[in-house]
Amino acid sequence: MQTLILEEPGRIVVRDVPAPGAPGPGEALVRVHRIGVCGTDLHAFIGDQPFINYPLILGHELGVEVLAVGSGVGNVRPGERCALEPYLNCGRCSACTRGRTNCCRSLRVLGVHTDGGHRARLLVPARKLHVSATLDYDQLALVETLGIGAHAVARAEVQPGETVAVIGAGPIGLAVMQFALAAGARVIAVDVNASRLAFCRSRIGVTDSVDARAGDVVAQLEALTAGDLPTAVFDATGSAKSMKAAFVFPAQGGRLVLVGLAQAEVTFSDPDLHRRELSVLASRNSLSTDFVRIIHLIEGGRIDTAPWITHRATLTEVPALFAAWTLPATGVIKAMIEVPDR
Repeated sequence: MQTLILEEPGRIVVRDVPAPGAPGPGEALVRVHRIGVCGTDLHAFIGDQPFINYPLILGHELGVEVLAVGSGVGNVRPGERCALEPYLNCGRCSACTRGRTNCCRSLRVLGVHTDGGHRARLLVPARKLHVSATLDYDQLALVETLGIGAHAVARAEVQPGETVAVIGAGPIGLAVMQFALAAGARVIAVDVNASRLAFCRSRIGVTDSVDARAGDVVAQLEALTAGDLPTAVFDATGSAKSMKAAFVFPAQGGRLVLVGLAQAEVTFSDPDLHRRELSVLASRNSLSTDFVRIIHLIEGGRIDTAPWITHRATLTEVPALFAAWTLPATGVIKAMIEVPDR
């Protein structure tokens, strides 16, 4: 079975590995059709993703087909198309029993902490499969990315009519924007890449944007908000420098949500934090309920995934292309890998 293996930073290769066996109790054997490439994968390739041990099979944004199920499985059947929720939680710790499965003490994410889906077949817990009778594999592979944005917007309790700013117009930032717009908020996109800001305006429906290279970001935000600043700010950059700077962007009594992850300390001015009584939130992954909701929204036409996919490759083409995908000049929003059945 052809498999992509990230052997070390900067080197991803195709290897033949044995196919998995029959599913055990509670398991499903799935055929991987589509794999989305996300920032976590790109950072793992570069070598600055904090949770990666090499070698590793990447791939956690998956559109899959159920091939077989083990005993005790009733939620999926062979032949069904599914999005795979890649967050493997224990179900027993305090976080899990409180419904905070994304904060499980022993959480493992496929393609990050354990081998993922850069291959044609794998065994997964059947409870992590979310069925759709109408979505195609491209759409199903995008559900996980969208879930990151949906969960972050839910964490901030974004309200209709409020103004929010999203720093970083990569896939995670775009997902935040889509769900902030769906919540009825006015969204301001902030980035240093003019082409990505143009993408936000032309393809995502964001009307206001701030080019962080063009001068003082606070002044630009004030100009767009009559001096009040956004009441919720999301940082989706994964840059410690950006995350630190973002503490001055929310309005008095506002919220800052750190969606991106940096392998560094992030500091802030405590007097300024207290003076404005800011709420600072982390947002990690998403929940099963987010997957269900997103599938329904795409099926109902309320979320359009068509603009997302800008680059495509087959599994065997990926080693020659992956390095270029890490470069901003390549213009990748979302690369999609197509998996042959061999």
